Amino acid sequence: MEVYDVNSYRLLRCLTVPNARDFTDMTSCKYFRCLYIGDPDVKCIHKLNLEGRPKATMWPVNDKPTGLSVNADHNLIVTCRKVRKIKEFSPRGDLLRDVTLPDDVINPWHAIQLTNGQYRVSQTHGDHDDPIHRVCKISSDGRDVIQSHG
Repeated sequence: MEVYDVNSYRLLRCLTVPNARDFTDMTSCKYFRCLYIGDPDVKCIHKLNLEGRPKATMWPVNDKPTGLSVNADHNLIVTCRKVRKIKEFSPRGDLLRDVTLPDDVINPWHAIQLTNGQYRVSQTHGDHDDPIHRVCKISSDGRDVIQSHG
């Protein structure tokens, strides 16, 4: 993975992600100074600590990760499209919560957790045969679609 300066586009360094086979998404956590990478082939998250000499670790998701985000508590939010779940992991990789989405949430690609615990979820990104294309607000327990657009 190559890291470039945001202003000059100058190559700053290359980071190695051991055992990585595929990437679906990545996100960073400013608080813990790390980078998370979703790997659907291995069904895991790769974490690169960016302090000093970068150190890579990984942990299982047990489903294919699609979208990644970091919430206000600095935990990792992982969207698993095929099983319609949102999983919350601690920065060490401990599974904190496993939320199953309602039946009418089809192909969730990405989710962010709002400060009140609810989620914003985007569904499908143009799959022509999917019946629903929208962004919706989901209750914190994952049971209800509170609001939808699209």
